[in-house]
Amino acid sequence: MPIGHQKNNRLMKHQIEQEQLLNCIMNDGSRHFGELPQTVLWYEMRDYIRELPGAVLTNFITDHVTEAWIDFTYSGHEFSINDQFGDYWFFVKDPTCPEDILRDVLAHFWSFLDRAGTSSSGNE
Repeated sequence: MPIGHQKNNRLMKHQIEQEQLLNCIMNDGSRHFGELPQTVLWYEMRDYIRELPGAVLTNFITDHVTEAWIDFTYSGHEFSINDQFGDYWFFVKDPTCPEDILRDVLAHFWSFLDRAGTSSSGNE
């Protein structure tokens, strides 16, 4: 991995740590806490969950055309990822989930999505 790309990942992780997370409480009580650009397909995103230590894929539903829901557990909490308008939206079932756990999830997926976006744009 190029050094500049590693620096970019560290910068984004730092930004994720500093930025205020979204706090949109949904009708089902879950919290929409973040969004990242959709630079990979649903199946790749689903498969990358296993790279997050302690995370377990619990469900994957897709119509194979317009959207997918990816559910997993991590650090004792239930998460969902859905694709909307060119982004992946991140939800946690328990809206009181500690923010450091939410930031860990976003940072984990950002590193993957950023790498994929850089590769597909020919910058790697």
